Amino acid sequence: MSVPASEPSQGSRIQTIDELHEYLYKGLQLEHATLPPYLTALYSLQPGKNADAWHVIRVVAVEEMLHLTLVANVMNAVGGTPDLTKPDFVPNYPTHLPCGPDYFKVHLRPFSREALDTFLKIEKPAQAAGEEDRFVPMDWAAVGLTADGAAPTQEKLAELTESASVLGLVPGEPTQRFLSIGEFYEEIIRGVNHLEDQARRAGTTIFTGDPARQVTPEYFYSGGGDVIKVTGRDTAVAALTLVAEQGEGLYGGIFDSQDEIAHYYRFQQLEKGRYYQKGDDPGEPSGPDLHVDWSAVYPVKPDIKLADLAGDPHILAAAKEFNRSYATFLTSLNLAYNGQPALLLKAVWEMFRIRDSMNRLIRNPLTGHPGANAGPTFEL
Repeated sequence: MSVPASEPSQGSRIQTIDELHEYLYKGLQLEHATLPPYLTALYSLQPGKNADAWHVIRVVAVEEMLHLTLVANVMNAVGGTPDLTKPDFVPNYPTHLPCGPDYFKVHLRPFSREALDTFLKIEKPAQAAGEEDRFVPMDWAAVGLTADGAAPTQEKLAELTESASVLGLVPGEPTQRFLSIGEFYEEIIRGVNHLEDQARRAGTTIFTGDPARQVTPEYFYSGGGDVIKVTGRDTAVAALTLVAEQGEGLYGGIFDSQDEIAHYYRFQQLEKGRYYQKGDDPGEPSGPDLHVDWSAVYPVKPDIKLADLAGDPHILAAAKEFNRSYATFLTSLNLAYNGQPALLLKAVWEMFRIRDSMNRLIRNPLTGHPGANAGPTFEL
């Protein structure tokens, strides 16, 4: 799906460096938007049970951090400024993914068959058959904004483009969405190639960013792939391609170029009850059995909000404290991506340190909500 660096770029809708920066910001939003759902599902698993599910979800969560870092490296390399502290950066769940499919929403909910189904939809490989299939008209009824699916007025579209509640919009084309996340990254790769081709004809380059702002491998080790230092076209394309293939399995491949199992197939292992191994065909894992206990899960109230905790002042205080801790985590990431890469090690540690705050919520039943426990709200 990706455009190799040595080939001429195909037609791209990204025509300016500012548009490229906008797409890359959407990429940062996209990679982060999966973290709260994955972390909520991860920490809803009861201790000492579901070791296979715990391992799968934890690895994916750490690799989403890798993807976030790779997109930030590309953004820094082309002179952009990653900003994870904008008011619209953290979505209001449930939400549609930035620039992705609109036929499902991403929820904050405990590990379950429904949660796994959403995770598979997030990471599902879908390559367009042709150019005309890469973009799909936005279904406004699907996102709950119109009854008949017709586009809102131009005034409403302008308002929605600035809204954090509708993340599926194509930058500059708010009436369309991408067929898949892979096609979204394909567009960024095309934009990089197109703009670099233009720049080279003028004797310049789009890669004007400070190399010191790059996060390099010594600052991030996850066991789930290496950080790529972006210094030019080749490394930018390699970084963006790794994000796509490690997420949804570019070209349908089970293993990515760094020999890691793509997220879609990691989650499919939980669905199939069996691990993938080398030589398997997609959809047909033949490795060891994988056991899932769907009942060994704390019943977190889906898409919980601070308003749901009014009857439990101690839990409400814990939820507010968690949100402050998560904001600190994002601030550390932001500093790491803006010239202090050594702080990324601290941020990764903080991501898993906040599990204590999550556990204080997830293991507590809610007053006035029979059979439901508290959970993180991610309202920042």
